[in-house]
Amino acid sequence: QVQLVESGGTLVLAGGSLRLSCAASGRSFSPYAMGWFRQAPGKDREFVATIAWTGGYTNYADSVKGRFTISRDNAKNTVYLQLNSLKPEDTAVYYCAAAMYLESYSRLNLPREYDYWGQGTQVTVSS
Repeated sequence: QVQLVESGGTLVLAGGSLRLSCAASGRSFSPYAMGWFRQAPGKDREFVATIAWTGGYTNYADSVKGRFTISRDNAKNTVYLQLNSLKPEDTAVYYCAAAMYLESYSRLNLPREYDYWGQGTQVTVSS
C-alpha cells in the first residue's frame, strides 16, 4: 500500500514563493510518474504538473508554466512543487498523486490516470 503525505502549504502574499513536498511510503515504491493537482472551492480538481519517476519528462498546465517547477528526489521518495510568483487564483488545496501504470505520457494530466492520492495541503495566496 502506498501512502502520500503533502506538506508545505500555507498563507502567502501575492508574488511570493512556496515549496510543497510530497513524501511517499510503501514497499518498493516505484511509480511511473508523480503529479500535482489542485482544487479550489466550487471547482473541479485540475492538473498542475507531472514528472516521470525516471528520465526527464515533465509537463505543466499552461496556467503555471514559467512560475511552478516540479522536481523529485528518488532516494527520498519525494516529489516537490516550487511555486513562484504566486497569484490569488493559485489558492487551492494541492494534492500529489502517483501513477503506478502508464498508458501514455499525454494522459498524465488526467486525474483518473493516478492510483494513489495524498490528503492535500492548503495554499492560500492573499492579495
